[in-house]
Parts: sequence; structure tokens; C-alpha cells
Amino acid sequence: MQSAVKYFREVGRELRKVSWPRKKELTNYTLTVLVTVVFFAIFFAVVDLGFSELIRLILE
Repeated sequence: MQSAVKYFREVGRELRKVSWPRKKELTNYTLTVLVTVVFFAIFFAVVDLGFSELIRLILE
């Protein structure tokens, strides 16, 4: 029990040292991630359609 209490106290101390992002930084990071995810989703969808059509042409 003693070690669990010590562990959570140390976790609390470390969390106070964390440099949390400001609202503007967080918004920018979130937008960057969303744009990147959408870009790659579209990219891989187009690549997948291309490969599907290529395979379809080969098998016909």
C-alpha cells in the first residue's frame, strides 16, 4: 500500500512539470493531424481504386 501511495505522489509531481500546449498550439496540432489523416485516407483510397482496376483489367 505504501508503494502505491508513493507511486501516485511521484506521478503527480511529474505531471506538474509537464509543459501543456496552449489553446492555439493545440488547435494547430489538431488541424494538422486531421488534414494529414484526410489526405492519406484520400490518397490510399485512390491507390486502392487504381490497383483494383489494374487487377480487374489483368483478370479479364
